[in-house]
Amino acid sequence: MTGRFAPSPTGELHLGNLRTAVVAWLSARADGRTFLVRMEDLDRVQARPEHEAAQLRDMAALGLDWDGDVVKQSERFDLYNAAIDRLIAAGSVYECFCSRREIRNDIEAASSAPHGPPGSYPGTCRDLSISARAARRASGRPPALRLRTDHGTYDFVDRLVGPQSGGVDDFVLRRNDGVPAYNLAVVVDDGLQGVTDVVRGDDLLPSTPRHVMLQQMLGIETPSYLHIPLVFGRDGERLAKSHGATTLGELRAAGVSSAAVMSWIGSSLELAAPGEVVAVADLVDRFDPAGLPRNIVVAPDFVLHPED
Repeated sequence: MTGRFAPSPTGELHLGNLRTAVVAWLSARADGRTFLVRMEDLDRVQARPEHEAAQLRDMAALGLDWDGDVVKQSERFDLYNAAIDRLIAAGSVYECFCSRREIRNDIEAASSAPHGPPGSYPGTCRDLSISARAARRASGRPPALRLRTDHGTYDFVDRLVGPQSGGVDDFVLRRNDGVPAYNLAVVVDDGLQGVTDVVRGDDLLPSTPRHVMLQQMLGIETPSYLHIPLVFGRDGERLAKSHGATTLGELRAAGVSSAAVMSWIGSSLELAAPGEVVAVADLVDRFDPAGLPRNIVVAPDFVLHPED
C-alpha cells in the first residue's frame, strides 16, 4: 500500500500545495503505508533544481518524511515512450498536427461538442487519410500523439466526494516537442511505483476519467482517489502571489513560523481546534478521509495580510 505526493518543481510550494502534501502524508501514514515523493518536472522551461530543493526543504520543515529516493519524471522518458509504443501497437494512437489556436477555433466553430466534456478535442486529425497525414508532415510541423479513445464514460469513487463519472476525449499522450504529456506520465508512474492511494487537489478531478481509461488500457490497477478542496483568497480566486505571502519562505520572512502554518493546516482540515498547536505527527491518529471538509478553504489572515 503506497501513497505519494507529486508536485511540479516550477516554483516554491504555496500554502495550498503544502496542505495537499500534508493530507497525502497523513493518508499514507495513518494506514502504515509507504509514502513517496515524485517530481513531475516535465516543464522544460520552468522546472528548476532549486525549486525542487525548496519544495523538499519546506515539506521537511512541516515534519513530512518520505521513503526511498525522489523520482524525477524527466529521467523516465523511456518508460513513457514504452507505454506509448504499446498503445501504438494496439492501434490506439494517432498523429495530431493541430495547433492550439486551430483546436480552439474548431471547438468554437462546432455547433456542439462532438465527443466528451466541454472543450474536448474535436477530432480534426482523428481520421486523416494517409495522403493527408503525409502532406502535413511535409509542411514541417511535427505531430503530437493523441489517444484514440472510445469517447465513453468512466466511473470511479472518490474517498471524499463520492461516486464520480466523466467522459473522455482524444487527449494528448506526447506533445509535438517529444515531451510526454502529464496524463500519460502520471498513470505510468503510479502504476510502476505501485501507488495505491492518490491524494491531490480537486482541480484535477475532471482529469481522473482519462486516467481511469488509460489505466484500463495499460493493465494498471486504478488507485484509490482523494481530491481535496483548494485554498482560495477572500476574493474567491485560487491562492496566488497576489494574495500576499503564500510560500513557507515568504511566511517565515513575514514572521510566521512553520509551526503556525502547520497548526493552521490542521485546523483547516478540522483535525485540530483553531489555534491549537499541533505537529503533523499529532494528526495521524485523528485522520479520517471521510471526515475532511468538502467546502473551499479560505487562506488565513497571515497569508492575506502579511503586513499585519
